[in-house]
Amino acid sequence: MSADDKPRRRKLNEEERSLWSSVIRSIRPLKKKPTKDETPLPAPSSAAAAKPPPPQRPPAPAPKAAPPLATFDRRSKQRLARGSDPIEARIDLHGRTQSEAHDALLRFLRKAQSGGAKFALVITGKGARGQNGLGERGVLKRQVPLWLALPEFRAFVVGFEQAHAAHGGQGALYVRLRKPRS
Repeated sequence: MSADDKPRRRKLNEEERSLWSSVIRSIRPLKKKPTKDETPLPAPSSAAAAKPPPPQRPPAPAPKAAPPLATFDRRSKQRLARGSDPIEARIDLHGRTQSEAHDALLRFLRKAQSGGAKFALVITGKGARGQNGLGERGVLKRQVPLWLALPEFRAFVVGFEQAHAAHGGQGALYVRLRKPRS
């Protein structure tokens, strides 16, 4: 490549040169000494120099994401249904309000995990008809799986599945518990 093949730089006109000068004056250099192309900034006023900049806080760490739920494999579910793997903890939520059931379930899972249980059975019931058949049916049956997926429960729960008919079927859930942190 010869010297004639280099692209030529165009020269700035007066308007562009004044704009560039104003941009250069508004930027603070990274080094203590200004380079020969830059003009030095005026010294800050004494009022601005007297105030130290506010201390910067490090950003708060992002909240730890809850671990994902895992499904049971077919063999684990069969072993639970046949009794080969024991169900070490049980709770029956029949007859409780949603808030009572939520609190009781959280306490139960915490206690079962600290006791070293691997599997638990949560009995929600299928739900009874309200007065004159107009009430909601199976509120806890619908809500408990949603609760178990919440971050506050995921510290205790690895996964859950509908129980076998021998353990309550549609009105119960098998819950695999996390190992307690040491």
